[in-house]
Amino acid sequence: MSVQDLNLKVETAVTDEVDVTIVMPCLNETQSLPHCIGNALDALARLRSEYGMSGEIVIADNGSTDGSQSLATNLGARVVPVSRRGYGAALIGGCEAAKGRYILMGDCDGSYNFVEGVPMIARLEQGYDVCMGSRFRGGIAPGAMPWKNRYIGNPALTGILNLFFRSGIGDAHCGLRAIRKGAFENLHLTSSGMEFASEMVIKASLQKLKMTEVPATLSPDLRERAPHLRPWRDGWRHLRYLFMLSPTWIFGAPALAAISLGIAILVTAIAHSLGLIGPVPFGESWIVIGALLASVGHMAGMMGIASHLYGVRERYRLPKSWPLSMRKWLSLEGCVISGLLLIGSSIISLAAIGVYWGSESFSALPSVLPVTLAGLAGTIGLQSLLGGFLLAVIGGNEADFLVGADPLASSKNARS
Repeated sequence: MSVQDLNLKVETAVTDEVDVTIVMPCLNETQSLPHCIGNALDALARLRSEYGMSGEIVIADNGSTDGSQSLATNLGARVVPVSRRGYGAALIGGCEAAKGRYILMGDCDGSYNFVEGVPMIARLEQGYDVCMGSRFRGGIAPGAMPWKNRYIGNPALTGILNLFFRSGIGDAHCGLRAIRKGAFENLHLTSSGMEFASEMVIKASLQKLKMTEVPATLSPDLRERAPHLRPWRDGWRHLRYLFMLSPTWIFGAPALAAISLGIAILVTAIAHSLGLIGPVPFGESWIVIGALLASVGHMAGMMGIASHLYGVRERYRLPKSWPLSMRKWLSLEGCVISGLLLIGSSIISLAAIGVYWGSESFSALPSVLPVTLAGLAGTIGLQSLLGGFLLAVIGGNEADFLVGADPLASSKNARS
């Protein structure tokens, strides 16, 4: 076979069918591009010699003005322009354009060694969906990571992520990572900023993808300018994203605590008013606080269900079993009927209290408990009524808004 025929074969492989795509986000990186692309070519050569895999390099350009595009092209990479700004947006655009069945992504600043991505691709070949690099296992060179990131930011954010989502990943924010192209498409990633790193691990965990981790090293970047990373800003963006994708922790846990405490206060007050128990260590004002807690807890619970349902509908989380077990009641009709019953009981109770108040010449009531309970019933009833319609809208304008969260029902609908 002639050299011309060999080059044609390689070019055809790169343009049509590729095993591995190395994706790098780029914004004015002429200083580091030659090193990074050369390092990526070494990784592809290793993949070709050890596993017989073909590969390509994709530079996801985020609007460079220093000639990075032409430099990358001359060095053998394929440049994909990404108009949406941000680290995550660039990676998403590059991964969407990737032709490989496996994607290896890493920063374009020289801080990562793409040759260390070869074992990651090997893990994907073994059946894993995602393989993360671990800088804490591989080694962090002096000056490569600020102390507050190394000892505070990364451990704290990774710890919270594992607490919320149980990913089992020791370094959730390592920039060197590999993923199957099909798995990437199923995750429906959307983050434009640095929180992309968290989103990928979170959604992979929510979808129960097979994840693993291998050592990776971190070196000082090769650029003379300041990095795009802003530790405090990006740390907050990561943290808020952890809460946004965790309805159990942001809504469910507070809802359970508020409802439990509110009911405990109200039950104690009722028992005291009926003479079942003696003096209690709180006055009438605690009754109002108890009702407030119960009402807020109910509202937070509705928000938790809505958030979970939205995640299932958007296909980045699997449905939990408990909403499906309550499917008879968690429907638009169930919410409307229960809401109207509670509102009706509230109106009747308030009317009865008004009659009693009038019979007492409109003097002060002996306790705020009856009025508070009646108001609480009306409040929860109204929240259930309106919340039911909100859940139906989020559920795809379906009265049985859990149908989208039921894999069996969804498959039946797809076949019919």
